[in-house]
Amino acid sequence: MNHGLILPVLLPMFIGCLLLFGARLSMPAKRALSLSSAAVLVALSLWLIWLADQGGLRVYALGNWQPPFGIILLLDRLSALLLVATALLAFFALLYATRGDDERGRNFHALFQFQLMGINGAFLTGDLFNLFVFFEILLIASYSLLLHGGGAERVRAGLHYVILNLVGSALFLLAVGVLYGISGTLNMADLAVRVAAANADQAPLLGAAGLLLLVVFGLKAAFLPLYFWLPRAYASATAPVAALFAIMTKVGLYSILRVYTLIFGDDAGMLANMAQDWLWPLALLTIGLGVIGALAASSLHHLLAYLVVVSVGTLLAGISLGTPQALAAALFYLLHSTWIAGGLFLLADLIARQRGQKTTLLIQGPQLQNPHLLGILFFVGAISVAGLPPLSGFIGKLLLLRAVEPGLQALLLWPAVLGGGLATLIALSRAGSTLFWRVGQSQLDSAELDYGRLLACIGLLLLSPLLVGLAAPLLTYAEATASQLLDLQLYRQIVLPGGAP
Repeated sequence: MNHGLILPVLLPMFIGCLLLFGARLSMPAKRALSLSSAAVLVALSLWLIWLADQGGLRVYALGNWQPPFGIILLLDRLSALLLVATALLAFFALLYATRGDDERGRNFHALFQFQLMGINGAFLTGDLFNLFVFFEILLIASYSLLLHGGGAERVRAGLHYVILNLVGSALFLLAVGVLYGISGTLNMADLAVRVAAANADQAPLLGAAGLLLLVVFGLKAAFLPLYFWLPRAYASATAPVAALFAIMTKVGLYSILRVYTLIFGDDAGMLANMAQDWLWPLALLTIGLGVIGALAASSLHHLLAYLVVVSVGTLLAGISLGTPQALAAALFYLLHSTWIAGGLFLLADLIARQRGQKTTLLIQGPQLQNPHLLGILFFVGAISVAGLPPLSGFIGKLLLLRAVEPGLQALLLWPAVLGGGLATLIALSRAGSTLFWRVGQSQLDSAELDYGRLLACIGLLLLSPLLVGLAAPLLTYAEATASQLLDLQLYRQIVLPGGAP
């Protein structure tokens, strides 16, 4: 048994516990522990993606209880890719936080590690109940991280966020109970077999549980009409927390992709592809309303939060198409949108630190201390998120548009994606002109540019040209991931006698 599969869960768990019980450790010691853990997670995730690229599935049976009776962790190409996305984002966000943001509240580093534990566990689990457990771990940590630093705006956003997610958790538990009551299992591969063999009496309840799960995952992913919590929460969070939250919506999208491909996919009998009719229109509407929110945003933070909503709609469109080409395009775009959104949240904070009380409000403010450097970074982030060549956003959107077959879907998707990109460019151009050109004659004496924070921001934004440079191997990996996801028999081998890889 390869014990490396459980390390992305155990490492942040033990480091988080150590930081929690060592609350009186000096801040440099806490930072060293937390950053070292994040760096090890980067190396570990790169090793796991190399392992996953060798082909096949790898199963870790906790307590050596074999599936479907025991709890398993499952490493495939998809989970390995998302572990890499999380690890790199977390490392740069944590590097940014160590320049002073971690001092604004207690136990920041412990909470950050528990958040990583929940996210990594959600990507690795092969059991639906433990997906719920890891959801709760990451949500509990995110509640405190959202409130990190205090303030009335964070409390209001946090209260909204907590209430909605508590409702989502209750619905999740209800759906899991129904599925277990009917099928007698919560192992995802075993559930796929049981759902496919369901009779006409069981199918309606299983379908109702499946739709409840879609609501829960839609709340996590933040697509229409369940995205209203996101703009306020992301805009009010501190910069490193908002950057880390860029991966949170991907947990919901990952769950949709996993559950509605494996359990309610092509081979699910009467419930085959039950979510597809819902996902396609919701994806297009999410893009449209996200763009409207971005155009109407009154601050850079709110603008970036709505751009996260637009990226969710774009990814959901690729998932709802369901073809190998569309899924591969969505996976490439997922990496791009996660890292660039995180980098832009860090950049917004760098800009805010030079504008005093005006922060990132899109109104005239003082002249920036470093307009050329910050302007170049803003330009790189803007053309990437808008989908202009030659950066990664262009490649991701081009792949998605090429993946749709000529017909009604193409007629709807092309205007949505291209129109959304144009509106995004207009919104970012308006923001850039306000922040960098329509400024006063003087600079604030309190303006600052911390080079540690700058390094973290540049590190995330430079991942966009890196994605372009590595486009060929990444696309090969993404295509292999899509093919593996659609090979349902491969996953069902997990629960066959002696069939666990």
